[in-house]
Amino acid sequence: METTTVKAFGAKASDQPLETININRRELQAHDVEMEILYCGICHSDLHQIKNDFGMTAYPIVPGHEIVGRVTRVGSHVKKFKVGDLSAVGCIVDSCQECESCHEGLEQFCDQFPTFSFNSPDKYLGGVTYGGFAETYVCEDKYVLHVPENLDLAAAAPLLCAGITVYSPLRHWNAGPGKKVGVLGIGGLGHLAIKIAKAMGAEVTVFTTSQSKVEDAKRLGAHNAVLSTDPDQMSQYTGKLNFIIDTVSAKHDINSYLNLLKHDGALVLVGLPPEQLEIGAFNVVMGRKSFAGSNIGGIVETQEMLDFCAEHNITADIELIQVQDVNNAFERLEKGDVKYRFVIDMVSLKE
Repeated sequence: METTTVKAFGAKASDQPLETININRRELQAHDVEMEILYCGICHSDLHQIKNDFGMTAYPIVPGHEIVGRVTRVGSHVKKFKVGDLSAVGCIVDSCQECESCHEGLEQFCDQFPTFSFNSPDKYLGGVTYGGFAETYVCEDKYVLHVPENLDLAAAAPLLCAGITVYSPLRHWNAGPGKKVGVLGIGGLGHLAIKIAKAMGAEVTVFTTSQSKVEDAKRLGAHNAVLSTDPDQMSQYTGKLNFIIDTVSAKHDINSYLNLLKHDGALVLVGLPPEQLEIGAFNVVMGRKSFAGSNIGGIVETQEMLDFCAEHNITADIELIQVQDVNNAFERLEKGDVKYRFVIDMVSLKE
């Protein structure tokens, strides 16, 4: 297959900084869309992959799965996109399209495992896929998304991962008017969960271990904010919530939050703690409570999320950086020093 060489920013080993490298993108197939990448968000999973924390990284690695751009070319059979359209690519760029999950629009649960934007087996070129820290991206049109024009493009980039990760469970568990929703943690995921749950009509209560984030929760739209290290504050919410979305990616006491649920309530994990979480049987048996998980969303639902965010003027709180500052951004991300998402201005890659 013919290829085009483009500039990218990637790492050649787990102990090396990201630097400018050249990668190959496939030449357009009949159903492909090519976009110039304008902005790309930085997700904590990018850091995990660069560091090979999951033991599956193939080097060189080019991260990035929160990709916003503008269409530059389309294949001969593409009907839904034209040159000049605002476009986006999220986590998923291919799936089998044959299994039950794919037929239901749940490509994230594909039986043969979806192809992700980067560090996944590339069925076209061999090797692995390269992500959005690059000049361009080429993707089959069914996995490309339309970006509503009223959204700030840079601040919309994190919606492609963080946004859909919280939107999908909030929608699935029917967050809305009359529902009391708890949000655990205010970070890249949590701050968007607050905005989206409120826009859905739910009463939102935030739980955080940081006093400064208790104060910031109201600015983000939360109705209530609780310092979770304060037993008196926590006790006021025992048995009060219909649903809790847990964005915490560190070991924490899940049982203290299960106790905050009403009967038939659900606590849904979207964070990825590296250690196992222990759950006391009585904390779910008493009250018929559920402990569940959720992982990103399918393509149709991701487009629905983008349209919902456009309708309600929801974007991420971001710090816009140049690509030359990426290594420093990853160091800060590792320390939690960002409110609440880094986004790269990819035009800086051309400099």
